[in-house]
Amino acid sequence: MSKYLYGAAVQGIQDFIFKTNKLREIVGASELVEQICTTAFDEFAQNGESVVRAAGNIKFIFDKESDCQRAVSEFPKKVMTKAPGITISQAVVNMDGKDFGTAVDELEQRLKTQRNKVPQSVTLGLLGIKRTNNTGLPVTVINDKDGKPQQYLDDATSAKLDIGARVWELCRKSFVGKDEKGLYIPVRKENIPYELKYITDKNDWIAIIHADGNGLGKVIQKVGKKKDVLKKFSGKLDEATTAAANTTFKKIVEEHHISTDGIIPIRPVVLDGDDMTVIIRGDLAIAYAKYFMEAFEKETKDRIGGILEAFEKETEDRIGGILKSEKVFDSGENYLTACAGIAFIKASYPFYYGYQLAEELCGQAKKDTKALVGENALPKSCLMFHKVQDSFITRYEDIVTRELTAKDDLSFKAGPYYLKETQDKFTIEQLTSYSEKLDNENGDGIRSGIRNWISLRLKNKEIADQRKRRMLQIFFKIFHEQDEKANKQDIISKLTNEDNNVCIAYDVLAYHTIMNQKTNE
Repeated sequence: MSKYLYGAAVQGIQDFIFKTNKLREIVGASELVEQICTTAFDEFAQNGESVVRAAGNIKFIFDKESDCQRAVSEFPKKVMTKAPGITISQAVVNMDGKDFGTAVDELEQRLKTQRNKVPQSVTLGLLGIKRTNNTGLPVTVINDKDGKPQQYLDDATSAKLDIGARVWELCRKSFVGKDEKGLYIPVRKENIPYELKYITDKNDWIAIIHADGNGLGKVIQKVGKKKDVLKKFSGKLDEATTAAANTTFKKIVEEHHISTDGIIPIRPVVLDGDDMTVIIRGDLAIAYAKYFMEAFEKETKDRIGGILEAFEKETEDRIGGILKSEKVFDSGENYLTACAGIAFIKASYPFYYGYQLAEELCGQAKKDTKALVGENALPKSCLMFHKVQDSFITRYEDIVTRELTAKDDLSFKAGPYYLKETQDKFTIEQLTSYSEKLDNENGDGIRSGIRNWISLRLKNKEIADQRKRRMLQIFFKIFHEQDEKANKQDIISKLTNEDNNVCIAYDVLAYHTIMNQKTNE
């Protein structure tokens, strides 16, 4: 009897989630996306075997052609009705005479082809009907409950608000998880933020963090040719990412004194496969990303390290030890690393552009570490961040040209910042350490002096050098103790250092502002 390998890939996830600046709608959208590969597909997952159902991807082996045909016919409509704005690509491979690895390769090629075909939208409406002010889509629901002014909602917004007000499974998954003894930290529904005002604190800076595992495609290519291995690997990777998020939350609560009795200033948006996206209070963002990358390395080593080692051992046995055993990464690591992008934005800034920036920054970090270690080595964990200073919406490459590059090509783009010491690269620890040294200056003018030097340096090196010499002379005269003079000169020299045509001063001041600025009561 023929078996059929069915594949589905969800598209438009980020557009769907970040189409609004209302946290409750973002929350509802993320919950809907979480359900697409799980409960939404349950009714079709009969008479067969699930291989992958995570991170917007489904691979299922159907025993019957009729069941496969039903999934192809009905599942996209169910998804697009449940989450209007989401689109889905599908493909099927008849597995007769094919091993699983061959069938998967063929399936992926067919899915790539299907992604280029634009599906018909379920949100289209006639020209003369009423449309919502926020999205421009046809009004399908008029919400006038509890004596509040009427709200005219489209299908997507209505679905997001409905589920966003009722469920918090993604928060539960990200915050608490489960171990053998139960929950790490008790979190109740009333602790979850549904409005942005509960995420901001002493200032209005919030952050969107997007983190993504490194080298996953290479791993899947090598170890995912066998159905059982791919199924186990996919499940363990999701477990590792969830466990990393749980550990990160625990450390943030303990080390940054976040009360779990009040509203927690963190809202997970995506936690699936090797992807993690979260909206968080600005001053917690760098620490959260650092803790997550550390935990992700540990958890992937604990949970998928054995799978990678088994692959290498099987390869060695198959070739009889005559040749060197095939390794997943040339350097021999049996775990995964992660990169993160952090967009620091004001609470009023459009979330969609904030997420786009965070994703671009993550991509920049991946590009840098890949170039650093080479094509077949395991990339190192690192993060990029940017503090949005204006309302001009553009790509990060344009931001670098416009804001971070001097006329003589000195770059104030000092990232990415690496989790561990890496030759000729700044670390996260250096970034935070330099910021803390500025904390101790007690208003002696070093911050304003360096800020002024940056402005001059972007335009004219000679004038900036004069300003730097004058700054050093002033602080030399002010401080009488030799140790004090040395400390002031040391931090000025480090922040204005131009080795390798890169300077860290801009990032340190941006980070320091987010950590210390007070604009709210």
